[in-house]
Amino acid sequence: MSTTTDTPSGRSARLAAKAAAASEPASDSFYAAQKKIYPRGVVGRFARLRTLAAWCLLGLFYAIPWLPWNGRQAVLFDLPARKFYVWGLVMWPQDFIFLTGLLVIAALSLFFFTAVGGRLWCGYACPQTVWTEVFLWMERVVEGDRNERMKLDRSRWTAGKLARKALKQALWIGFAAWTGFTFVGFFTPIRTLGAELLSATLGPWETFWIVFYGFATYGNAGYLREQVCKYMCPYARFQSAMFDKDTLIITYDAARGEPRGPRRRGVQPTPGSLGECIDCTWCVQVCPTGIDIRKGLQYECIACAACIDACDSVMDKMNYPRGLIRYTTQHALDHKTTHVVRPRVVMYACLLGIIIAAFCTALALRKPVALDVIRDRNALYRMLDDGRVENVYDVKILNKTEHDHRFAVVVRGPGVLTIDPSPASFLVRSGEVFPAAIRVRRAAYEPSGSETIQFEVHAADSASLRATSQARFIAPTK
Repeated sequence: MSTTTDTPSGRSARLAAKAAAASEPASDSFYAAQKKIYPRGVVGRFARLRTLAAWCLLGLFYAIPWLPWNGRQAVLFDLPARKFYVWGLVMWPQDFIFLTGLLVIAALSLFFFTAVGGRLWCGYACPQTVWTEVFLWMERVVEGDRNERMKLDRSRWTAGKLARKALKQALWIGFAAWTGFTFVGFFTPIRTLGAELLSATLGPWETFWIVFYGFATYGNAGYLREQVCKYMCPYARFQSAMFDKDTLIITYDAARGEPRGPRRRGVQPTPGSLGECIDCTWCVQVCPTGIDIRKGLQYECIACAACIDACDSVMDKMNYPRGLIRYTTQHALDHKTTHVVRPRVVMYACLLGIIIAAFCTALALRKPVALDVIRDRNALYRMLDDGRVENVYDVKILNKTEHDHRFAVVVRGPGVLTIDPSPASFLVRSGEVFPAAIRVRRAAYEPSGSETIQFEVHAADSASLRATSQARFIAPTK
């Protein structure tokens, strides 16, 4: 083993190596700290559309749990009772197929609208975008616009800064808590939930989910913001599979804008000189994800069109035509035309139309009463002393209505059929699956052999509540 002597020359070599390491560029680091983004407030037609969408969506979210319907909450997902109320429709666990259909329709709708309109969902309707807009609005109200917020964050802590930060946090936490309360109100009757909250008698699960959903809203919309879109949302990663050159995107018209550069107001660009982009960087300053749209389409772009509003306002001041940054397609930029009807759009539209039609038809034909009949397989049949043959059936009656009903069971088929108990009448509670053992008897050889019989149940107080099911009656042959 060799050792290195601590000589002056050795110390000099080590110091030189440290100095060289310290001079390495920061880009060689495997970790780059996340820079906080301060989006500038913007006014324009797309900003008004986003505000309108936020008002509508948040209005629905916060108002729907308070709407009454026939003495109950209009929309309620009552998990303990396994009942899903959607206005006049009551869904049970047996209706899980409808939830599957809704999920398929939602997925295909996303594919269809993405192929046609790009990431319009992300820019206008995604919950992350909507709640982030609200949190940003509260931040601007308390701390000011972009430059004021940046200056405030760089300044030392004073009583005024502490008061503004505390007020912002109070607004954020209050809004997030109300959001968590409303979310739980979709699963627990919200009026009952409010009474329990005021009397401090909330159950552990309600408390947990209010805190959890409120904290998630607070963290995602208050702090994570664009990081959710960049790193957590899977849609940003696979959206390119649904894009083509005719998909609507936000793009910068480089042919008009380049070469970019500053100039005085009113100076008109001339061929061979600067383009129409004055390099004001407003499109970057208003972007909620902090990208430069002039670098081309990027997966971080959520198509919110804030850069379009900002650029249009600059173009108006410079007396240039709008549209340097605009909604368009790659084909429109290259060939001045766009193909709206194309194979993938037609395929998505056809599949979506078929599934929606099938879903609506199945929902319209959905019966509020279900009947399931299974023959007891412990014995094929049993011969009675009076010469008749008997089969035993397990009959299950499902009442999907909101009220209790008394159902009568009748059996029809070849020969003279009798049932035991007689009369077969059972009170079935709302949402209950009522099991009953029904014995069906007939003459052993009239007719000879096995036959198909039909069970029918009907409510005594409503002729429309009925269901049928077929079964096999086993009997000996001559």
